[in-house]
Amino acid sequence: MTESIDLTISAGAPPVIRIHGDLVRGSVDAVDSVTTEIIAAAPGAIVLDFSDTGYIDSSGIALIVGLLGKTRAHGIEVSALGLSPHYRHVFEITRLTTYMKIRDETGADSD
Repeated sequence: MTESIDLTISAGAPPVIRIHGDLVRGSVDAVDSVTTEIIAAAPGAIVLDFSDTGYIDSSGIALIVGLLGKTRAHGIEVSALGLSPHYRHVFEITRLTTYMKIRDETGADSD
């Protein structure tokens, strides 16, 4: 498992943050940077795209929780796209789905 991560923000409504690599403790600076950028832009909503995310550990889940707290405080709605069945289950049992919508591959909200 590497600690290499790249986050890119695509223009659009809502903007999509693509997470390339592993979301782990070493990802904190990248996640904090993109969170600050998103809050400054105040887009109203963002999508986190996990399609290219290989691994998320408990520190990565904590980073997502922190991002959700900060964006929620600024009225920014967050949804997730591209979760594997395993991570979708992890998001459900950790109740992240209470605070973010999960989208299917087409981008539509799924239950």
